[in-house]
Amino acid sequence: MILYFGLAAFAAALALSIVTYASTRTYLLRQRTEFATRQAFNNAQLVRTVISLNSGDAGDLMSNIRSERGGYAVLHLDESDSFYPQEPLRFTQSNLPIQFVAKTLSGVTGRQRFIFDGEPYEAVGVNIKAINAQYFEAFPLNDVARTLSTIRNTLSVGVLLITLTAGFFGLSISSRVLRPLRRVTSAATDIASGGLDIRLADEKDPELAKLATSFNNMVDAVQSRIQRETRFASDVSHELRSPVTALATAIEVLQARRGEFSERNQQAFDIIATQVRRFDRTVLDLLELSRLDAGAGAADEETINLAKLVQQIAQRHGFGGAKFASTLNSNDETVLDRRRIERIVLNLLENARDHAGGATAILVTSDQNTLTISIEDQGIGVAQSERERIFERFARGTSSRNSTGSGLGLAIVQEHARALHGKAWVETSSSGGARFMVTMARKSPQNADELQPQ
Repeated sequence: MILYFGLAAFAAALALSIVTYASTRTYLLRQRTEFATRQAFNNAQLVRTVISLNSGDAGDLMSNIRSERGGYAVLHLDESDSFYPQEPLRFTQSNLPIQFVAKTLSGVTGRQRFIFDGEPYEAVGVNIKAINAQYFEAFPLNDVARTLSTIRNTLSVGVLLITLTAGFFGLSISSRVLRPLRRVTSAATDIASGGLDIRLADEKDPELAKLATSFNNMVDAVQSRIQRETRFASDVSHELRSPVTALATAIEVLQARRGEFSERNQQAFDIIATQVRRFDRTVLDLLELSRLDAGAGAADEETINLAKLVQQIAQRHGFGGAKFASTLNSNDETVLDRRRIERIVLNLLENARDHAGGATAILVTSDQNTLTISIEDQGIGVAQSERERIFERFARGTSSRNSTGSGLGLAIVQEHARALHGKAWVETSSSGGARFMVTMARKSPQNADELQPQ
């Protein structure tokens, strides 16, 4: 809007300035031409009177001709084919345009603007037929040029001032007009970040009040729908937990008698057992995501050394074969939620085991404000087009289409990372496999209250 105001004002001021300058220039030059023509004809009349009485007085006559200051005059007599300049030492007919002189000598009265010695002039040529003579007089245009230059500079400054003023008014107006929209944008950004309790304040302007009301109604509807869906997912997960647990228990009982089945029944039993385990894992993951969505589970923070904790988690769950490295010192401690860290690390290690042949390296690094956990695997990596999508719920990469996972493990990793004021992403490792990385905010024990998990 500011640019629009500025350009519109600039275009209008420039057009007005051009019209004003052109009109003024035309008027001044026309006035100057009329004056020059009138004076040249008056002097030509004087020349005619004097020369008709005595042509020998031509030289004295031209010395006494009163031309405008800065101008000059020249007389040509056909009888002697001679030129008589007003000031022979300074001006002669050679200082006039050649074609203009030739045209006047042929009997045509006229005028022409030209430049002499770097200065603008207007010449008037009068054919005096009664005495077979031609009278030339040049008039300086310096005053007109200076006046036009002053007007041009003034108009240029005016255009600049008008453009700046319009830009200032555009900024002021756009600030008032866009202020409500900025509030809407800010509220929408907060809502997109999870702040579903954000609402717009009431507006005095009727139209803006309608916008605020519609926006708040929309957020209410979105919040209500999300809450219903979250509650539904949570309720379904809870309801499924009991039958799934019963199925898992029955599978364990039947597993002890698997040898009594026929080969075909054993295959069917294995399929059922695999799917029940997958079902059980999906239900557990859904329950966890429901709690994360609802913001349940207060942070259970404690002072830990992240490198030691990650290494302990890997060894305790059977992933001690992966190469471990860390840039943290043994006394480098931070305040974190141990349960969230364990869930992140375990999910990533299980993801590497199930889809990429196992984890090959675990690295814990830090800088002044951030801690990072990196887990590399020996798989084929993740395609660039899938690197964001695989962190969505129930999304599966190309390499995991036939796996038994729930499709929720990486989504849970991302949610826990956000709760720790960080994020999760994947890139290609130096060996060509995938490198999953999770960052989290560093919080020293002295500033344990500065950050609170979402």
